[in-house]
Amino acid sequence: MRLVLVAGTTRTAGIEGISAAGAHPDLLRHTPSADAEILTYGRPVAPPEGEAHPTPVSPTGCPTPAVVTRAVREVLGFDVTVLDAGLGAPSSAPTVDLGAVPGNDVREGRTVPDARGVFERARRLGASLPGPLLVGETVPGGTTTALGVLRALGYDHSVCSSLPDNPLDLKERVVAEGLAAAGLDDGTGDPIRAVRAVGDPVLTAVAGLVVGASEAGTEVTLAGGTQLVAAGALVRHWSDAPLDVATTSFVADATPDLATACADLDLSLTVTDPGFTDDHVAMARYLAGEGKEGVGMGGVLALADREDSLPAVRERIVTVYDRLLGDEGGEP
Repeated sequence: MRLVLVAGTTRTAGIEGISAAGAHPDLLRHTPSADAEILTYGRPVAPPEGEAHPTPVSPTGCPTPAVVTRAVREVLGFDVTVLDAGLGAPSSAPTVDLGAVPGNDVREGRTVPDARGVFERARRLGASLPGPLLVGETVPGGTTTALGVLRALGYDHSVCSSLPDNPLDLKERVVAEGLAAAGLDDGTGDPIRAVRAVGDPVLTAVAGLVVGASEAGTEVTLAGGTQLVAAGALVRHWSDAPLDVATTSFVADATPDLATACADLDLSLTVTDPGFTDDHVAMARYLAGEGKEGVGMGGVLALADREDSLPAVRERIVTVYDRLLGDEGGEP
């Protein structure tokens, strides 16, 4: 099994109230780069020139889902490939560069000008990777651009949030502004036009990767929440290959129409309850409604569940968190 982590940034994340993927808005551009390093090395690692990225935490201390995904990797072991789909800060983790740049603000109606190029480069890569594949993402603000793509394609399904209280009204407003700016108020049947206008480079790359892998006959699981459902909506314009969305109970509990959205797109759905407890901040903040998903967390937890390894994973999550944050955490 190989986890392909598609990592990038977008200026949409800088809209106040959109994302909790960093302790401070100025740190959001570092989050995907740090996630890639945590997944690869177990901790952020400084590049040859410069300082290491800070470990991503929410303003209330919820750790990045990379902590969970790294813990599962240490328990089970699996290969990792990281795709640079518009990173906003260099990462010391080995990456495959898709030639993408960070996404623009969704309100501008032109978030991914080179959407066709990013999609096609990811498609060629997907056709070459050995499977089976888990495909995950890390992009702050990504549920807003996922909402944009769903609306642009004519779907009325909802999206989740890294925040305890989903700012869905805010997301709908900024997406509507972007759709109007792009001249897509009435939607479009063109998936490339949709991601170019109101998507993000990560979502574009995920779609291309999955289409390429599916065309090669490779088994693919979309490891994530409503962002990956939006990716599935894009993929269905090219492929009717079997696809599973593997996510967490945190996403499923917070998204009442998740099962309906997956059924509408012919996506099978796997929901894993990791059995988190509230005696350590590494897990307690998820129980409080933060985080929920990301960095392939739902997909690797499904693997751990099949291997009856969730108890070992919960223990390792605490170990990974304490290794990363030390005296900064430990108590919820």
